[in-house]
Amino acid sequence: MDLDVAQVRAFVRVAEELHFGRAAGTLGISQQALSKRIARLESLLGVGLLRRGGGVSLTEAGRRFLAPARRTVAAADSAVAAVTGTDRPLRVDVWGHLYAPLRTLARVAGEAGELALGHGRDLPSVAAALLRGDIDGAFGRVHPPLPAGLAHRLVRLEPVDAVLSVDHPLAAEPVLSPDRLRGSVLWAPGPLDGLDFLHRFAERFGIRDTDAGVNLGLAHHLREVAADPRRFALLPADVLLPDVPGLRSVPLVEPTPLYAWSLLWRGEGGHPNLDALLDACAAQAGRGRWLEYDPARDWLPEPAAAEITPALVATGPRRFNATHLPQENARPTTVRRGSS
Repeated sequence: MDLDVAQVRAFVRVAEELHFGRAAGTLGISQQALSKRIARLESLLGVGLLRRGGGVSLTEAGRRFLAPARRTVAAADSAVAAVTGTDRPLRVDVWGHLYAPLRTLARVAGEAGELALGHGRDLPSVAAALLRGDIDGAFGRVHPPLPAGLAHRLVRLEPVDAVLSVDHPLAAEPVLSPDRLRGSVLWAPGPLDGLDFLHRFAERFGIRDTDAGVNLGLAHHLREVAADPRRFALLPADVLLPDVPGLRSVPLVEPTPLYAWSLLWRGEGGHPNLDALLDACAAQAGRGRWLEYDPARDWLPEPAAAEITPALVATGPRRFNATHLPQENARPTTVRRGSS
Protein backbone atom coordinates (compact mmCIF):
# COMPACT_ATOMS: atom_id res chain seq x y z
CA MET A 1 0.00 0.00 0.00
CA ASP A 2 1.49 3.35 -1.08
CA LEU A 3 0.50 6.33 1.05
CA ASP A 4 0.08 9.80 -0.43
CA VAL A 5 2.06 12.17 1.80
CA ALA A 6 -0.30 15.06 1.04
CA GLN A 7 -3.20 12.99 2.32
CA VAL A 8 -1.30 11.93 5.44
CA ARG A 9 -0.28 15.54 6.09
CA ALA A 10 -3.91 16.62 5.77
CA PHE A 11 -4.95 14.06 8.40
CA VAL A 12 -2.18 15.14 10.78
CA ARG A 13 -3.18 18.80 10.54
CA VAL A 14 -6.84 18.03 11.24
CA ALA A 15 -5.85 15.74 14.12
CA GLU A 16 -3.82 18.58 15.64
CA GLU A 17 -6.34 21.35 15.06
CA LEU A 18 -9.53 19.27 15.49
CA HIS A 19 -11.07 21.74 13.07
CA PHE A 20 -11.23 21.39 9.27
CA GLY A 21 -11.27 25.12 8.56
CA ARG A 22 -8.18 25.92 10.66
CA ALA A 23 -6.31 22.90 9.31
CA ALA A 24 -7.07 23.91 5.73
CA GLY A 25 -5.82 27.41 6.46
CA THR A 26 -2.46 26.15 7.74
CA LEU A 27 -2.02 24.10 4.57
CA GLY A 28 -3.12 26.88 2.23
CA ILE A 29 -5.87 24.80 0.60
CA SER A 30 -9.65 24.90 0.64
CA GLN A 31 -11.64 23.01 3.22
CA GLN A 32 -13.25 21.00 0.42
CA ALA A 33 -9.84 19.91 -0.91
CA LEU A 34 -8.76 18.97 2.62
CA SER A 35 -11.89 16.85 3.16
CA LYS A 36 -11.31 15.06 -0.13
CA ARG A 37 -7.74 14.17 0.77
CA ILE A 38 -8.76 12.66 4.08
CA ALA A 39 -11.70 10.80 2.53
CA ARG A 40 -9.33 9.27 -0.03
CA LEU A 41 -6.91 8.28 2.72
CA GLU A 42 -9.69 6.63 4.74
CA SER A 43 -10.87 4.83 1.62
CA LEU A 44 -7.35 3.54 0.94
CA LEU A 45 -6.92 2.34 4.53
CA GLY A 46 -10.45 0.95 4.70
CA VAL A 47 -11.11 2.54 8.08
CA GLY A 48 -12.44 5.82 9.42
CA LEU A 49 -9.85 8.05 11.07
CA LEU A 50 -12.02 11.00 12.14
CA ARG A 51 -15.47 11.51 13.62
CA ARG A 52 -17.12 14.54 12.08
CA GLY A 53 -20.45 14.89 13.86
CA GLY A 54 -20.72 17.44 16.66
CA GLY A 55 -17.12 18.52 16.31
CA VAL A 56 -14.04 16.71 15.05
CA SER A 57 -12.44 13.89 17.05
CA LEU A 58 -10.21 10.90 16.37
CA THR A 59 -11.51 7.38 16.09
CA GLU A 60 -9.55 4.60 17.79
CA ALA A 61 -7.91 3.86 14.43
CA GLY A 62 -7.12 7.55 14.04
CA ARG A 63 -5.39 7.63 17.43
CA ARG A 64 -3.26 4.62 16.47
CA PHE A 65 -2.46 6.14 13.09
CA LEU A 66 -1.46 9.63 14.32
CA ALA A 67 2.05 8.95 15.67
CA PRO A 68 3.29 6.97 12.63
CA ALA A 69 1.56 9.50 10.37
CA ARG A 70 3.59 12.30 11.96
CA ARG A 71 6.77 10.26 11.44
CA THR A 72 5.82 9.71 7.79
CA VAL A 73 5.38 13.45 7.20
CA ALA A 74 8.62 14.27 9.04
CA ALA A 75 10.54 11.65 7.03
CA ALA A 76 9.19 13.07 3.78
CA ASP A 77 10.18 16.60 4.83
CA SER A 78 13.63 15.36 5.83
CA ALA A 79 14.11 13.65 2.47
CA VAL A 80 13.24 16.84 0.63
CA ALA A 81 15.46 18.92 2.90
CA ALA A 82 18.40 16.57 2.29
CA VAL A 83 18.54 17.57 -1.36
CA THR A 84 16.90 21.00 -1.43
CA GLY A 85 16.94 22.40 2.10
CA THR A 86 20.59 23.29 2.66
CA ASP A 87 20.02 26.85 1.46
CA ARG A 88 16.89 27.38 3.57
CA PRO A 89 17.50 29.05 6.94
CA LEU A 90 16.95 27.04 10.09
CA ARG A 91 13.62 28.31 11.44
CA VAL A 92 13.75 28.73 15.22
CA ASP A 93 11.03 30.18 17.44
CA VAL A 94 11.71 31.44 20.96
CA TRP A 95 9.37 31.87 23.91
CA GLY A 96 9.68 33.21 27.46
CA HIS A 97 10.34 36.70 26.13
CA LEU A 98 10.35 38.44 29.52
CA TYR A 99 13.48 36.41 30.33
CA ALA A 100 15.15 37.37 27.01
CA PRO A 101 15.89 33.98 25.42
CA LEU A 102 17.81 35.60 22.55
CA ARG A 103 20.64 36.47 24.98
CA THR A 104 21.56 32.80 25.05
CA LEU A 105 20.66 31.84 21.51
CA ALA A 106 22.73 34.73 20.08
CA ARG A 107 25.90 33.19 21.52
CA VAL A 108 25.58 30.08 19.36
CA ALA A 109 23.57 31.28 16.35
CA GLY A 110 26.59 32.08 14.18
CA GLU A 111 27.87 28.49 14.39
CA ALA A 112 24.71 26.90 12.99
CA GLY A 113 24.40 28.53 9.57
CA GLU A 114 21.67 30.99 8.73
CA LEU A 115 18.82 31.23 11.23
CA ALA A 116 15.33 32.63 10.67
CA LEU A 117 14.03 33.67 14.08
CA GLY A 118 10.38 33.74 15.05
CA HIS A 119 8.58 34.69 18.24
CA GLY A 120 6.28 32.02 19.61
CA ARG A 121 3.72 33.01 22.20
CA ASP A 122 4.33 30.14 24.62
CA LEU A 123 5.41 26.50 24.82
CA PRO A 124 2.10 25.03 23.54
CA SER A 125 2.11 27.31 20.48
CA VAL A 126 5.70 26.50 19.49
CA ALA A 127 5.15 22.78 20.12
CA ALA A 128 2.18 22.85 17.74
CA ALA A 129 4.24 24.74 15.15
CA LEU A 130 7.00 22.12 15.40
CA LEU A 131 4.58 19.24 14.93
CA ARG A 132 3.05 20.97 11.90
CA GLY A 133 6.50 21.49 10.38
CA ASP A 134 6.13 25.28 10.37
CA ILE A 135 9.43 25.64 12.28
CA ASP A 136 12.52 23.46 12.71
CA GLY A 137 13.36 24.13 16.34
CA ALA A 138 12.40 26.20 19.35
CA PHE A 139 14.21 27.65 22.34
CA GLY A 140 12.86 28.37 25.83
CA ARG A 141 11.96 26.61 29.07
CA VAL A 142 10.45 23.15 28.59
CA HIS A 143 7.97 21.74 31.10
CA PRO A 144 5.19 19.15 31.00
CA PRO A 145 2.88 18.36 29.39
CA LEU A 146 4.90 18.04 26.17
CA PRO A 147 3.25 16.46 23.10
CA ALA A 148 4.53 13.12 21.83
CA GLY A 149 6.86 13.33 18.86
CA LEU A 150 9.11 16.07 20.24
CA ALA A 151 12.63 15.83 21.66
CA HIS A 152 14.46 18.36 23.79
CA ARG A 153 17.91 19.03 25.17
CA LEU A 154 18.88 21.18 28.13
CA VAL A 155 21.23 23.97 27.04
CA ARG A 156 21.72 26.29 29.99
CA LEU A 157 21.01 26.44 33.72
CA GLU A 158 20.92 30.10 34.68
CA PRO A 159 20.95 31.39 38.27
CA VAL A 160 17.94 33.50 39.20
CA ASP A 161 18.06 36.79 41.12
CA ALA A 162 15.37 38.56 43.12
CA VAL A 163 14.62 42.08 41.84
CA LEU A 164 13.25 44.37 44.56
CA SER A 165 12.26 47.95 45.09
CA VAL A 166 15.08 49.86 46.85
CA ASP A 167 12.47 50.50 49.57
CA HIS A 168 11.91 46.78 50.16
CA PRO A 169 13.00 45.75 53.70
CA LEU A 170 15.47 43.21 52.23
CA ALA A 171 16.90 45.40 49.45
CA ALA A 172 20.15 46.15 51.33
CA GLU A 173 21.04 42.46 51.78
CA PRO A 174 24.08 41.26 49.73
CA VAL A 175 22.42 37.88 49.09
CA LEU A 176 19.13 36.29 50.07
CA SER A 177 17.83 32.82 50.71
CA PRO A 178 14.53 32.28 48.87
CA ASP A 179 12.91 31.41 52.21
CA ARG A 180 13.44 34.98 53.39
CA LEU A 181 11.07 36.22 50.67
CA ARG A 182 8.11 34.75 52.53
CA GLY A 183 5.90 37.64 53.47
CA SER A 184 6.82 39.51 50.29
CA VAL A 185 4.60 39.54 47.19
CA LEU A 186 5.81 37.65 44.13
CA TRP A 187 4.86 39.90 41.21
CA ALA A 188 4.14 37.90 38.05
CA PRO A 189 3.60 39.10 34.45
CA GLY A 190 0.34 37.14 34.18
CA PRO A 191 -1.69 34.50 36.06
CA LEU A 192 0.65 32.30 38.09
CA ASP A 193 -0.99 29.04 37.02
CA GLY A 194 0.22 29.73 33.47
CA LEU A 195 3.82 30.49 34.52
CA ASP A 196 5.34 27.15 35.47
CA PHE A 197 8.66 28.32 36.93
CA LEU A 198 7.14 31.04 39.13
CA HIS A 199 4.36 28.71 40.26
CA ARG A 200 6.84 26.01 41.31
CA PHE A 201 9.10 28.55 43.03
CA ALA A 202 6.21 29.91 45.10
CA GLU A 203 5.12 26.39 46.02
CA ARG A 204 8.62 25.20 46.96
CA PHE A 205 9.59 28.20 49.10
CA GLY A 206 6.24 28.92 50.72
CA ILE A 207 5.54 32.23 48.96
CA ARG A 208 1.86 32.59 49.76
CA ASP A 209 1.41 36.17 48.58
CA THR A 210 1.38 36.47 44.81
CA ASP A 211 -0.10 38.96 42.42
CA ALA A 212 -0.07 39.50 38.67
CA GLY A 213 -0.10 42.35 36.21
CA VAL A 214 -0.43 42.43 32.44
CA ASN A 215 2.62 41.38 30.42
CA LEU A 216 3.57 44.61 28.63
CA GLY A 217 7.29 43.88 28.61
CA LEU A 218 10.14 43.80 31.10
CA ALA A 219 10.37 47.55 31.72
CA HIS A 220 6.67 47.81 32.55
CA HIS A 221 6.89 44.72 34.77
CA LEU A 222 9.80 46.13 36.77
CA ARG A 223 8.29 49.60 37.08
CA GLU A 224 5.43 47.91 38.91
CA VAL A 225 7.94 46.21 41.23
CA ALA A 226 9.75 49.49 41.91
CA ALA A 227 6.45 51.17 42.81
CA ASP A 228 5.62 48.77 45.67
CA PRO A 229 8.12 47.94 48.46
CA ARG A 230 6.29 44.67 49.20
CA ARG A 231 6.89 43.15 45.75
CA PHE A 232 9.72 41.19 44.17
CA ALA A 233 10.26 39.69 40.73
CA LEU A 234 12.47 36.81 39.60
CA LEU A 235 14.84 37.20 36.66
CA PRO A 236 17.75 35.16 35.31
CA ALA A 237 21.02 36.70 36.52
CA ASP A 238 22.28 37.51 33.02
CA VAL A 239 19.24 39.58 32.01
CA LEU A 240 20.24 43.23 31.68
CA LEU A 241 17.82 45.34 33.68
CA PRO A 242 16.10 48.17 31.82
CA ASP A 243 16.69 51.75 32.92
CA VAL A 244 14.06 51.74 35.67
CA PRO A 245 14.95 53.78 38.78
CA GLY A 246 14.39 52.43 42.25
CA LEU A 247 15.39 48.78 41.70
CA ARG A 248 17.96 46.44 43.21
CA SER A 249 18.91 42.95 42.04
CA VAL A 250 19.95 40.55 44.82
CA PRO A 251 21.46 37.08 44.16
CA LEU A 252 19.57 34.14 45.67
CA VAL A 253 21.55 31.47 47.55
CA GLU A 254 21.02 28.42 49.78
CA PRO A 255 19.64 27.27 47.42
CA THR A 256 20.16 29.15 44.17
CA PRO A 257 17.17 28.71 41.86
CA LEU A 258 18.18 27.80 38.30
CA TYR A 259 16.18 28.63 35.19
CA ALA A 260 16.51 25.87 32.59
CA TRP A 261 16.78 26.80 28.89
CA SER A 262 16.27 24.02 26.31
CA LEU A 263 16.21 23.41 22.60
CA LEU A 264 13.12 21.61 21.32
CA TRP A 265 12.67 19.86 17.96
CA ARG A 266 10.73 17.11 16.20
CA GLY A 267 12.08 13.74 17.25
CA GLU A 268 12.66 12.45 13.72
CA GLY A 269 13.74 14.23 10.55
CA GLY A 270 14.40 17.93 10.42
CA HIS A 271 16.64 20.60 8.96
CA PRO A 272 20.24 19.54 8.19
CA ASN A 273 21.63 22.44 10.27
CA LEU A 274 19.85 21.38 13.45
CA ASP A 275 22.75 19.15 14.46
CA ALA A 276 25.14 22.10 14.05
CA LEU A 277 23.00 24.20 16.40
CA LEU A 278 22.94 21.41 19.00
CA ASP A 279 26.71 20.99 18.69
CA ALA A 280 27.23 24.74 19.12
CA CYS A 281 25.09 24.70 22.27
CA ALA A 282 27.10 21.82 23.73
CA ALA A 283 30.39 23.58 22.97
CA GLN A 284 29.23 26.86 24.51
CA ALA A 285 27.89 25.01 27.55
CA GLY A 286 31.41 23.70 28.14
CA ARG A 287 33.11 27.05 27.57
CA GLY A 288 30.60 29.10 29.54
CA ARG A 289 29.96 26.59 32.35
CA TRP A 290 26.28 26.71 31.53
CA LEU A 291 25.32 23.29 32.85
CA GLU A 292 26.78 23.30 36.34
CA TYR A 293 24.47 21.96 39.01
CA ASP A 294 25.03 21.02 42.64
CA PRO A 295 21.86 19.56 44.21
CA ALA A 296 23.16 20.50 47.66
CA ARG A 297 23.37 24.18 46.70
CA ASP A 298 21.02 24.70 43.75
CA TRP A 299 17.30 24.26 43.17
CA LEU A 300 15.73 23.08 39.93
CA PRO A 301 12.01 22.46 39.69
CA GLU A 302 10.85 19.06 38.58
CA PRO A 303 11.15 17.58 36.02
CA ALA A 304 14.42 19.34 35.12
CA ALA A 305 16.18 18.16 38.30
CA ALA A 306 15.20 14.56 37.60
CA GLU A 307 16.67 14.77 34.08
CA ILE A 308 20.24 15.51 35.16
CA THR A 309 22.74 12.66 35.14
CA PRO A 310 26.54 12.81 35.21
CA ALA A 311 26.81 10.16 32.50
CA LEU A 312 27.69 12.45 29.60
CA VAL A 313 29.86 15.52 29.16
CA ALA A 314 29.23 18.43 26.81
CA THR A 315 31.13 16.73 23.99
CA GLY A 316 28.80 13.74 24.02
CA PRO A 317 26.25 12.72 21.36
CA ARG A 318 24.84 15.57 19.34
CA ARG A 319 21.23 14.56 19.71
CA PHE A 320 20.14 13.00 22.93
CA ASN A 321 17.08 13.20 25.09
CA ALA A 322 17.26 15.48 28.09
CA THR A 323 17.43 12.42 30.35
CA HIS A 324 21.12 12.30 29.33
CA LEU A 325 22.44 15.72 30.19
CA PRO A 326 25.98 17.10 29.82
CA GLN A 327 27.42 18.32 33.08
CA GLU A 328 30.54 20.30 34.03
CA ASN A 329 32.34 21.14 37.26
CA ALA A 330 30.67 22.82 40.21
CA ARG A 331 29.59 26.45 39.74
CA PRO A 332 31.40 29.08 41.81
CA THR A 333 29.62 30.29 44.94
CA THR A 334 29.37 33.88 43.66
CA VAL A 335 27.42 34.41 40.47
CA ARG A 336 27.66 37.86 38.96
CA ARG A 337 25.25 39.45 36.51
CA GLY A 338 26.62 39.47 32.98
CA SER A 339 29.06 36.60 33.49
CA SER A 340 29.40 33.92 30.85
